[in-house]
Amino acid sequence: MNITDPDVEDYIRGLLARHDEPVLLEMEAEGKERGFPIVGRMVGVVLELLARSIGARRVFELGSGFGYSGYWFARALGPGGELHLTDGDPENERKARDYLGRAGLWDSVTFHVGDAATALRDVPGEFDIVYCDIDKDGYPEAWRVSRDRVRPGGLFVCDNTLWSGRVTGKVDDERERTRPELTEAIREMNRAAAADPGYLSTILPIRDGVLVALRLE
Repeated sequence: MNITDPDVEDYIRGLLARHDEPVLLEMEAEGKERGFPIVGRMVGVVLELLARSIGARRVFELGSGFGYSGYWFARALGPGGELHLTDGDPENERKARDYLGRAGLWDSVTFHVGDAATALRDVPGEFDIVYCDIDKDGYPEAWRVSRDRVRPGGLFVCDNTLWSGRVTGKVDDERERTRPELTEAIREMNRAAAADPGYLSTILPIRDGVLVALRLE
């Protein structure tokens, strides 16, 4: 199921050509060559926009890969910001250090190699944004560990919350047949965020669905 019409996506991406910086283009090329699921430019710009809109200075990412989403958050934070990235593969830390270093964005970054939820528990304090893009079976726990770590007025943001339409129950593909628990984990997190009276949330139907939840209290 296409969440957004491919022609509409192409049109929006065409409007974002101003961001054609060499390092960003390299990261996008690596994502395409490796089949690595980066969020892409449409969502990347949304992440930067959200962070700038609330004056974010402290961001924690649950799941960072080789730093593509971190690129956009680091742009928003600017000098003196604090960005925590996480991934289980030390090679992705090396790649993120190289890419973000050459982009002039590494100074704000602390990279945690290991389990993302554990890293969040180990870092004290509240965050302006907690961003989630880990393995989908970990989404309910990601919400639970993040829910009270976002400051009032801050955001919990999560990618892949429409899961190629599988959350509707109307997509029957190989992944849904072999790993239905992934879809149910995403549904569980979506329901928890939507029902939480301390948050106001919605899902932006771009790319694979981006949940944005504003902490009210």
